[in-house]
Amino acid sequence: MGSIDFVTLFFMVAAVIIFIQLRSVLGRRTGNEKPPVDPFSPADTERQPQATGKVVQLPRRDGMPNPTEERYKAVNAFAPADSEINAQLRRIVDADAEFDPKEFVAGARMAYEMIVAAFAEGDRKTLKSLLSREVYEGFDAAISEREKRGETVKSTLVGVDKADIAQAEMRGSEAHLTLRIVSHLISATYDKAGAVIDGDAEAVSEVKDIWTFARDTRSRDPNWKLIATESEG
Repeated sequence: MGSIDFVTLFFMVAAVIIFIQLRSVLGRRTGNEKPPVDPFSPADTERQPQATGKVVQLPRRDGMPNPTEERYKAVNAFAPADSEINAQLRRIVDADAEFDPKEFVAGARMAYEMIVAAFAEGDRKTLKSLLSREVYEGFDAAISEREKRGETVKSTLVGVDKADIAQAEMRGSEAHLTLRIVSHLISATYDKAGAVIDGDAEAVSEVKDIWTFARDTRSRDPNWKLIATESEG
């Protein structure tokens, strides 16, 4: 019985010694400790240095570039900083930090050329990948009517002269960009017998369009789709 008490006493003394050592290493709570940081909490994220890739962005010092303005660098290079379109484009950058208006316009010009050619050729597969469901249905119906009448279209896009962003806005999580596009086109519609019934097979015509593209900024798909079209003048 005495041996059991001695062993118990030994472990109690050892526990006290370990406890005292831990307090000396870890320190005592004073009531002024900062709360633990939750890396997934928006509030805590704001307090932490922001990381981009492998480089941590430290707090800005006087004389250094403003991180906020750096974010809008591509927008400022595209439109004057005090313009309405600049303010509109900034809202899209706020939702999609990767958005670059210059790159968007270049992509929209390519899409315009592809859509015009695909519509003339009746290429539904290409149209479906570039148009919203509603716009595709309208294009598909026009192609079907043309096919029923036995008509064909031959179209040559001479070039896109201008493609300017006329309006930019956020609708919920969707970014909408409206472009005013001026192009030159040779287009003619032929009947079953091969006679021209609309357009001109040789004349170059100026075409003015207003097209609106949209993209859900939450989506991993980087592609924009045409959601509305109208002719100008």
